[in-house]
Amino acid sequence: MNLPNVLTKLAEAQNNFDSATYADCFSENAVVFDEGKTHNGKPEIQQWIQKANEEYHATMKPLEYSEAEEILRAEVSGNFPGSPIVLSYHLKIDNDLITSLKITG
Repeated sequence: MNLPNVLTKLAEAQNNFDSATYADCFSENAVVFDEGKTHNGKPEIQQWIQKANEEYHATMKPLEYSEAEEILRAEVSGNFPGSPIVLSYHLKIDNDLITSLKITG
């Protein structure tokens, strides 16, 4: 699968539980929507993913990517009910940085 560089970096950071590198995949003013909550800007995004890493210890395996729709489907496994699950990452990417991410089931 041919992923944009930023998504390859995002998956590697997730699988290494590296919240700083994960947050570096986002623009300064990026927005993340996950589990009914909104996280604004890199500092909040880093706090969100660090807390999620500690709680769920989740890894992601990219399954398919639609460049036209900017949607990544990935299998996510971890310490949570229903694991593994396939999630959709609805993205906006600009200058090889994520500006918006909405995660849905």
